Amino acid sequence: MELTDDNLITLSEYLKQTLNPDVKLRRPAEKFLESVELNQNYPLLLLHLVDKAEVDLTIRVAGAIAFKNYVKRNWKIEEDSVNKIHQQDRDAIKKLIVNLMLHSPEGIQKQLSDAVSVIGRHDFPERWPELIDQMVEKFGTGDFHIINGVLHTAHSLFKRYRYEFKSQELWTEILYVLKRFAAPLTDLFVATVNLTQTHANDVNALKIIYNSLTIICKVFYSLNYQDLPEFFEDNMATWMTNFHNLLVVQIPALQSDDESEAGVIEQLKSQVCDNVCLYAQKYDEEFGPFLPQFVTAIWNLLTSTGAQTKYDGLVSNALSFLATVADRSQYRSLFQDPATLSSICEKVIIPNMEFRESDHELFEDNPEEYIRRDIEGSDVDTRRRAACDLVKVLSKYFEDKIMEIFGSYIDAMLQKYVSNPTQNWHSKDAAIYLVTSSASKGQTQKHGVTATSNLVPLPQFAAQHIEPELARPEVNELPVLKADAIKFIMIFRSVLPREQVVGSLPNIIRHLVAVSPVIHSYAACAIDKILCLKAPDNTALVKTEEIAVISEVLLNNLFAATDMPGAEENEYIMKAIMRSIAALQDAVLPYLAHLLPKLTEKLNVVAKNPSRPNFNHYLFETLSLCIKIVCKARPEAVSTFETVLFPTFQKILQEDIQEFIPYVFQILALLLELQTGSVPESYMALFPCLLAPVLFERQGNIHPLNRLLQAFVNHGAQQIMAQDKISGLLGVFQKLIASKTNDVEGFLLMQEIIQHFPPNVLEPFMKQVFILLFQRLSSSKTTKFVKNLIVFFSYYTIQYGANNLISIIDTIQPQMFGMVVERVLLTDLQKVAGAIERKVTAVGVSNILIDCPTMLKAPYNAYYPQLLAAVIEYFEKPQDNSESPEDNVQFIEIDDSGYQAAYSQLAFAKNPKPDPLPHITDVRLHLAQGLGKLQPGQLSTLLGQIPETNANHLRAYLQTAGISVA
Repeated sequence: MELTDDNLITLSEYLKQTLNPDVKLRRPAEKFLESVELNQNYPLLLLHLVDKAEVDLTIRVAGAIAFKNYVKRNWKIEEDSVNKIHQQDRDAIKKLIVNLMLHSPEGIQKQLSDAVSVIGRHDFPERWPELIDQMVEKFGTGDFHIINGVLHTAHSLFKRYRYEFKSQELWTEILYVLKRFAAPLTDLFVATVNLTQTHANDVNALKIIYNSLTIICKVFYSLNYQDLPEFFEDNMATWMTNFHNLLVVQIPALQSDDESEAGVIEQLKSQVCDNVCLYAQKYDEEFGPFLPQFVTAIWNLLTSTGAQTKYDGLVSNALSFLATVADRSQYRSLFQDPATLSSICEKVIIPNMEFRESDHELFEDNPEEYIRRDIEGSDVDTRRRAACDLVKVLSKYFEDKIMEIFGSYIDAMLQKYVSNPTQNWHSKDAAIYLVTSSASKGQTQKHGVTATSNLVPLPQFAAQHIEPELARPEVNELPVLKADAIKFIMIFRSVLPREQVVGSLPNIIRHLVAVSPVIHSYAACAIDKILCLKAPDNTALVKTEEIAVISEVLLNNLFAATDMPGAEENEYIMKAIMRSIAALQDAVLPYLAHLLPKLTEKLNVVAKNPSRPNFNHYLFETLSLCIKIVCKARPEAVSTFETVLFPTFQKILQEDIQEFIPYVFQILALLLELQTGSVPESYMALFPCLLAPVLFERQGNIHPLNRLLQAFVNHGAQQIMAQDKISGLLGVFQKLIASKTNDVEGFLLMQEIIQHFPPNVLEPFMKQVFILLFQRLSSSKTTKFVKNLIVFFSYYTIQYGANNLISIIDTIQPQMFGMVVERVLLTDLQKVAGAIERKVTAVGVSNILIDCPTMLKAPYNAYYPQLLAAVIEYFEKPQDNSESPEDNVQFIEIDDSGYQAAYSQLAFAKNPKPDPLPHITDVRLHLAQGLGKLQPGQLSTLLGQIPETNANHLRAYLQTAGISVA
């Protein structure tokens, strides 16, 4: 693509169409941009378009977003894949982007800043060493639009230091950054603080200045997170003195008029609290001299800050600071006085636990956000969660005093509620929250609370104050208390008596049809978590017969809930449907004729616009589960599912709905694996399309697509031969085996191929298969590859005979099999993992010893005792989990850029791999019986050639097999 005006006009037109709400116009434009994005100059065309002031700003912003997403998708050069961006484009982008970003409007600047941080993540500092100097140089411009652009970029570039694993590479990068950035950042900080005095009467200037200080504080946090840098330790007084001043400064003109949105001064103070909390947590010795002034300042802040939502982040961080200080032994004395504790409870904890009007608005108007904060544990910035954390710390060290103080508060709140439930429900809400937060000492995602304090006897509290709320006939009455009650059962499900938890299920099920999205979501979530509970004997806590009794109302209410406005794609409800069907198993069969059409209807709806990844995942899990349950009872029902699902699946594949394709492949594989005869024609028509290389370009497709191909091989080898598609299958194997990431998939496919295709059909291809394997072994050996290679040799030996294995290897290079024994089998046999893989390997390598005359003759007879000893050790010693130095251990990066179409394993679509050797039940006996066929005298000679420990094990095998050693 040339950098011409015509191409810029074309590009802007397509970008404009991607903003069109009409999917028929939007989708083709998106597809076109996808199709050209790998062309040279495409990213430069985007940047040139973004830079053109005369182009409509909406299109320029769309271009900036397209560029950012392009960089996210393609900048990283994946292992085993080609470089998707031309090197000249990479170099040009790095030269252009910083300056372009800094003089762009704010909406564009943010997108390009994100792109810079993505590029920096992969190229900085090794392949982009000039980036820091480019950024620092802009500090001297005095233009805060440019300076803030640099600071935003620095923040997005360095914030990964907050969560990355410690490593030498990370330390080296941080030191490189500190050397060039710490001093200029400090100078900029001091200069910017001084400007607050210079422009004290200019509100607009102060907004910009304090905004810059906020970003500087965020960058400070990132640079100090991993360890205390020497530079910042030496300049701690400068930073801490100014932090304290910023914390206590009052600028009424900058306070936000908006009750809900934090203004710049609230954001700044919140970040300062975060920074000093970090120092109190990690560097308390060095920070010690500064701490008392911050305790005073933050206490004053907490007692003088209003209840408005705009202060939530600030109050939350301030409470976290107090909790951190209280958790340090050297400062605990500050809190131990009963009067101090009482004051903290009365003035800080209780007020910040109360249910405010803004919380009520969130509950009613934005239930998703309310749920996200409350039960998903992502409410780290809410006052309630921060107050709860402070309660836990204080309870840890002053439990008796805290429980006494809170006990009286809880009693008073509950009495107030009883006096007028309609008016005073807030009081009971606060009481329940206080019990929930202070009674829980230990908690896990899987089990809920696992250890409790002695604040209140929980079973008694549940009976007196929770169950009555759930038992009210009207499910829509006092909705917040309903949500609290359901949440209480859910949180304490592992510590409450079984009869109380199971007994609450009918009432919780009633609340599935409550109008409030929070209530029916909580009810669904509670059902899911209760059905997951295990009894001490590791069986399900809730028995199938207990669920079966209430199954009709449970399933009816769950499906009714999905018809409510706003709940059509509610992930909690869909997960509860999945869990309920899993718990019911065969007991669900009478209802499935009615429920399956509802599920397929849902699938048709969400396929038009996949937007809820979790809902979609649980929907496909539920479909997989239904298939398994029904087809286990009635194998002939497979064809019914195919009839119902194929039209939707076909549409998903034809329209290339990337999010759903891996799921479709898994369910097709499951259906095909459940076939009892050959592969139906409807599948065989699809088979040639599945071999298309483009499908394997998406990492998310590879495992499910490969599993589907294995199912085709397993059930339809003759049909594949009839289509003359063996070479196409082997082409897939060749592609997979060349990749360090996907080589195991290649081995899995080849195992099926050699088990199900006749030897004479594969003979023309097999030498080339071995050559490919040895080429990969010599070019990029990994432990994973070697383990799978040994398993492959074993499958081949079992299928074709050990003599054939040696023969085919030696035709590649004379006496090469000796090298295989010496450098592969003897060194790595013990590393083979997996029950079936270890059994196949045991039999395959044993067959080399017991069914191969070539091994008893020179030159390979020299290896015979060593290989025999290795096999015996394989049986008797634990598996070796060590890795070779050549292995590349890769951490999967979590990308927060939104939903990515990737492979998600469907747990209920899995099928256990069948044992390929069911006739061999004891691999030691198999070896012994085979060795018993050796010529007289050979066996006793071998026993003398292997270590005594191994010889003793072998004698035991032979004795069990009834074979005497002559």
